[in-house]
Amino acid sequence: MKTKHIFIVGFMLFAMFFGAGNLIFPPALGFSSGEYFPLAILGFVITGVGLPLIGVIVGAISKEGYSESLKNISPWFSVVFLVAIFLTIGPFFAIPRTATTAYEMGILPFIEGPGTVSLVIFSVVYFLIVFFLSIKPGNIIDSVGKILTPLLLVTMLLLIVVGIVAYNSNPSNPVVEGFNSASPFSTGFTEGYLTMDAIAAIVFSVVVLNSIRGLGITNRRDLLFGTMKSAGLAALLLGVIYVALGVLGNKVDIGNSVIGDREVGTFLLTFIANDTLGGFGGYLLGIIVFLACITTGVGLIVAVSEHFSKLIPKVNYGTWVFIFTFVSLVLANQGLSTIIKGSVPVLLVLYPIAMTVLTLLIVTYFVRSPKLALQLPVYVVSIVSILTVIERNGFFGGSALSFLQNLPLYESQFEWIPIMIIGFVLGYIIGLKGEKVTYT
Repeated sequence: MKTKHIFIVGFMLFAMFFGAGNLIFPPALGFSSGEYFPLAILGFVITGVGLPLIGVIVGAISKEGYSESLKNISPWFSVVFLVAIFLTIGPFFAIPRTATTAYEMGILPFIEGPGTVSLVIFSVVYFLIVFFLSIKPGNIIDSVGKILTPLLLVTMLLLIVVGIVAYNSNPSNPVVEGFNSASPFSTGFTEGYLTMDAIAAIVFSVVVLNSIRGLGITNRRDLLFGTMKSAGLAALLLGVIYVALGVLGNKVDIGNSVIGDREVGTFLLTFIANDTLGGFGGYLLGIIVFLACITTGVGLIVAVSEHFSKLIPKVNYGTWVFIFTFVSLVLANQGLSTIIKGSVPVLLVLYPIAMTVLTLLIVTYFVRSPKLALQLPVYVVSIVSILTVIERNGFFGGSALSFLQNLPLYESQFEWIPIMIIGFVLGYIIGLKGEKVTYT
C-alpha cells in the first residue's frame, strides 16, 4: 500500500471517527476532572483511541470482516450483535447526534434561542447533504479523505493552538462536584464509551476494507497491514486532538459564566472559541463542528447501509441510505441531551461485549484455541452486561439483582474483565478436543 494511500485512507478514517462526541466529551472531562485530569484523560484515550484502533485492525483478520470472524462464536450471534452495533452507532443514536451537535454548536450561537422550527429546518438541510454524499459510496475517499479531512484538521489546529497559548499559564479548574475523584481513570475510561468509537470501529472497518480493496489490494495479508497503517495514523491524530481539547477544558477560566442546562462540552467549546478569537471564533467553531459531524454522518450512513444491503440483499443500497437518513432525521429532532441520555444504558451493555469480542478475536488469532474458549466468555459477559445495567439503573425492579455488586471490579465497572478471563480459561480447557477457531 503506497504512502499516499495510507494518508488518504487514514485521513478518511480519522474524519469518520471524529464527530459529535469527539468534540464535546474531552473538554467536558478536562473541566470536571480538575487535578485528576492526567489519569482521567488516559482512561478516555484508551477507550477513545486504543480500542477503536484495535477494533479496525481486528476487522481485517478475516477478508470479509467481522461478519465472517464472529461466525466462530455462532452465525446467529454474528447477525444479532452486528445488527445491534450498526443500529446503535447508526440511525438510533450516533447519526442523529451528529446533526444535533452541529445545530447546538454551529447554529444556536447565531440565533435568538433553540426552537423546534429552526432544528427541523437545519436537520433537513443537514441530512440532505449527508444523503447526497452517501448515495455513491465509491466517492467517500475523494469527498472525505482528500477534501473534508484536511479542512477539518486545519480549522481544529487553529482553535487548539490559539486556546493553548491563551490558557497555558492557567491552573487546573477545581474538581466538579459529582466527579469520581476516587477512581479518575475508570471515570475517564467509561466516559470514553460515550464517543461510541470502539463500536464505531466495528462499523467503520467495513468502509476501510472496501476502500483498500478499491485501491486494487485483495491479498489478505496486504489488507491487514494496510488497515493497520491507516488506522495507526487515524489513532495518532485522534489521540493528539483529544488530549489537546481536554487541556483546554481543564485550563479555561469561564469566570462568572453559568453553564446552566447546556451540555458542558458544547458550552465550553463555544466559550473558548469566542474568548480566544472573538466574533471570528464562533464562525470557526461552526465550520469545525459542521465538518466533523458531516464526515462522521456520511461514514456511518455508508457503513450501515452497506451492511444491511448485504444482510437483506432484496433491498438495495440506495434504499437503505434513504431509510437510515430519514430515521436519523426524525430522531435528531429530539435534541442532543435526550439522545445522549438515551444512549448511555445501551452503550453500557454493548461496550463490555464489544471489548470482550475484540480481545478474544485477537487472542484466538494468535493462540490456536477451541471455539468454546471464544463462545463461553462472550455469552456470559453478554448476560452479565445486560443484568448489571438493569441493576445499576433500577430497571424492571433491578434491586433484585443487588447480588451482582459482589462481582470483582464491580465498583469500577470492569466486572466483565475477570469474567472474560475465567470464561476463556474454562472454555479452553473444556473444549480442548473440540472444533478450533479459524479465520479466512
